[in-house]
Amino acid sequence: MDIIYRLGRATANEVIAELTGDPHSSTVRTQLRVLEEKGHLRHEEHGMLYVYFPVAPRHVVRQTALRHMIETFFEGSAEKMMAALLGGGPKMTEEELGRLSRLIDKAKKGGPK
Repeated sequence: MDIIYRLGRATANEVIAELTGDPHSSTVRTQLRVLEEKGHLRHEEHGMLYVYFPVAPRHVVRQTALRHMIETFFEGSAEKMMAALLGGGPKMTEEELGRLSRLIDKAKKGGPK
């Protein structure tokens, strides 16, 4: 999905070219089909090629994936997710922590996230 979002539209071969390692063509094509079946992608036919594009904007998909992750791994608790991120995740810079602190302050005041 990241590659499709970055490129905007892509064929399976363009996706394969962007991947690291040596992915098998049929594996990538199967994954694109699964993503389409799940409603994340659609395709248009251009001759013999399928050109894939995202159905929803990245920020919408990001929110959906985050909600799913919080439900699946953190018992539905955003607090537990944040504790895991701050306690064992990659070290955050002072600038990142400052932005996060400001977002928390806005959330406390009921403002937009």
